[in-house]
Amino acid sequence: MKTFCSAIALWVCFALGGSSLVYADVYKYTDKNGRIYFTDRPSHKKYKLIIRTRPKSYNAAVKVMAGNKKKYTPIILAAAEKHNIDAALIHAVIRAESAYDANAVSSAGAVGLMQLMPGTAKQYGATNRKDPRQNIFAGTRYLKYLLALFPQDLKLAIAAYNAGENTVKRYKNTVPPYPETQKYVRHVLSLYKKNDA
Repeated sequence: MKTFCSAIALWVCFALGGSSLVYADVYKYTDKNGRIYFTDRPSHKKYKLIIRTRPKSYNAAVKVMAGNKKKYTPIILAAAEKHNIDAALIHAVIRAESAYDANAVSSAGAVGLMQLMPGTAKQYGATNRKDPRQNIFAGTRYLKYLLALFPQDLKLAIAAYNAGENTVKRYKNTVPPYPETQKYVRHVLSLYKKNDA
């Protein structure tokens, strides 16, 4: 599918080519005369991606995540009650860390729902990081510790969960200037605020 459109008739292209646009990434290119081209198969590097189609597996992945969320919620509620932490915050961390996948393993070696490293897991009572109950309770204990370490500053506690408490301290109790950590903090806070983890 390759289409040429004027800026004025852009909506016509989307209307006429709608069935194709739904199923493929869409790229846009504007030539030196101001003419606009759209395609799902760019022929050169000057085309820019403007619409990314979700993969076919997206809906299935969402269903799996929703099912796992429901399955693990009783454990999350129990851990929240035991450690006096808002369950919505635990949900937000789990959603950001593993998308509720108990078998998730990061490139750094973090494992499970709350992505525990071996030392953290051992320190907070998890002998099997892939066990959902052990992982959630240990991760919640760690989160409780960080909330006490950085009182009244949820951002710093979340940043420490991602980058480590010593890193936050090294940057004089501010969110470290790492794009990954800053994005992580925004993401977790957004999920927590919407209570939509």
